[in-house]
Amino acid sequence: MGALTDTRKRLSADHRLLPSFPPSPPPPSKKPKLAPLPFSSSLTASLPPSPSLPPNLPSSSSSSSYASAAAAPGPSSAAAASTSYSSGIPSSTPYRHRRLPPPPPLPRPIHGPHRVVRAFRLGSARSRCGGPSPSSPPPWRSLGLEQYVELVNSVAHLPPPSPSSADAPRTRVEVIAVEDAEEGKDDKEEHEEEEVKGRVVVRRTPLYKELYEASSRLRDGKLRTLQFEVRLAEKGRLGLEQLADVLPRFTPKKKEVHEPFAPLMNEDENSVDHALGSRNRRERLVVHESSNIVITREILQCLNETEWLNDEVINLYLELLKERELREPSKFLKCHFFNTFFYKKLITGGYDYKSVRRWTTKRKLGYSLIECDKIFIPIHKEVHWCLAVINIRDKKFQYLDSLGSMDMKALGILARYLVDEVKDKSGQHIDALSWKQEGVKNLPLQENGWDCGMFMLKYIDFYSRDMDLSFGQKHMCYFRRRTAREILNLRAE
Repeated sequence: MGALTDTRKRLSADHRLLPSFPPSPPPPSKKPKLAPLPFSSSLTASLPPSPSLPPNLPSSSSSSSYASAAAAPGPSSAAAASTSYSSGIPSSTPYRHRRLPPPPPLPRPIHGPHRVVRAFRLGSARSRCGGPSPSSPPPWRSLGLEQYVELVNSVAHLPPPSPSSADAPRTRVEVIAVEDAEEGKDDKEEHEEEEVKGRVVVRRTPLYKELYEASSRLRDGKLRTLQFEVRLAEKGRLGLEQLADVLPRFTPKKKEVHEPFAPLMNEDENSVDHALGSRNRRERLVVHESSNIVITREILQCLNETEWLNDEVINLYLELLKERELREPSKFLKCHFFNTFFYKKLITGGYDYKSVRRWTTKRKLGYSLIECDKIFIPIHKEVHWCLAVINIRDKKFQYLDSLGSMDMKALGILARYLVDEVKDKSGQHIDALSWKQEGVKNLPLQENGWDCGMFMLKYIDFYSRDMDLSFGQKHMCYFRRRTAREILNLRAE
């Protein structure tokens, strides 16, 4: 039994090594547990050729005979196998009538240690049965050196190193500014460590120096103190800026008071009240020596409300306006102020220039009328005061009536007078008759029957300042008291 068992094991091993080895019939005492399966030609073709075939048996004949023997079960298959085997092996062997077990339908992997080739994912495990395992993935194609380098770079996400950067020293580049080429020339002399490339100025600083400076700043107590003071100053500046925006909301705006509307002081108010309210009406209050005008309390009381202005108050106020101009010539226009008797004298008997010829001599005035910017002529019409203006600067004649009326005849007479005056004093001829004659637009008008003289004086005052007529009826009470104060002080402001 021991010899027989060894022979059976050897035959079974030969059968695995040689698929064309004829199967042995089963022993008479044992039956096959599994029926043989039909063996297709495709499976035979898939099997690899065995390298241990006898030299006298061709592979085609052995495979065909083995396939026919496996396909026909029973004695006929065994006879056919013995016939095919007898051609190459002697028939006198005692095991020619025994059948070997049928081969497995699919090659099975041997559960033993085997080598797996997985270097660089170029292959997989190979089975010892002659082919790749159906469950294993298909082998990768072989990669060249360039493909391998490309694969490594794609995994690392790093650009390939350039040969020029390998030789350069490892320094940190700090971009300072982007400047023009002309500005970079001056920086070369001041900073030797800077390098100009195109339009970008870069500075190469070693990394250890930068780290050392950063650490020294952190340890420097004075520097931390300065940084704190800088932050504190910035917060203070921001607070002041916000305060500048908020402060006007709580602080009322101070109204700018023009000089023609400057309020009176308490002392001035008391002196005006005393001058306008006392019972001694013949008392002399002031005397203007250059014009020889004497102002008594009775004359000054015309500045009270509901009173008409008289000639003495108007003429003295015009004299004060002329003195104001001579005192501050840069602040006021160069003007001439005729008194209230000039126009009456001029139109006596129609038009008489000779009656007023000596009123404007240069020896008496110190200047000629043609040199003035504006000439003011008060016109009294029985119970109403008006104003005529010869505007030499703008070459036009203007008429101002607080009741809104217009007198073209008076402007024509004044144009004729200007022509005769210039011809008499300088021998020149001007075409004043062609100048424009107009009324003033947006003229402040009186709203009662007694403020016409006060409106006329304020027309003269504002025009001599070269200002617009920015007043109205509501200011007349203040203007009356201010005129009284200026006459008492003999000084117009």
